[in-house]
Amino acid sequence: MANLSRPERILQQLTRVVGSVALLAIPCALMPYSWMNAVHQGLGMGELPSEPIVGYLARSTSAFYALVGGLFWVVSLDLRRYRLVLRYLGMAIILIGLMLFGVDLVEGMPWWWSLAEGPFSVGLGVVILVLSRRICRNSPFTPQCVGVAQP
Repeated sequence: MANLSRPERILQQLTRVVGSVALLAIPCALMPYSWMNAVHQGLGMGELPSEPIVGYLARSTSAFYALVGGLFWVVSLDLRRYRLVLRYLGMAIILIGLMLFGVDLVEGMPWWWSLAEGPFSVGLGVVILVLSRRICRNSPFTPQCVGVAQP
């Protein structure tokens, strides 16, 4: 995308970083139980339960993270066209960050996990939402923005 405004350039880089990090979950979806157990123990959480639901949830969640990572990359390729999707992602990440913080507390996750996951997600969502609201406001005469109501 040519002639990106500063907020758009920042948002493009942010969505690509988030997308790339989320795509790192692909190997985790294929990880053998013994490796998952070693990671679990390395985090100080004890033995990972070996019931099928645990492996299913770990692998399907990893696959879903990778799917979302791909979505972030697709959106990063045309921020103006996908600005509504970016706004949705910003709000959704804020809401899931709040939910995850509560889940972490209820489930007794380590303090460092609870502080890193929920609040970080909320902050990321806020940044995405704020930057996505600046799309078209700073460049209203581009073809993708002509006729778009400016918030």
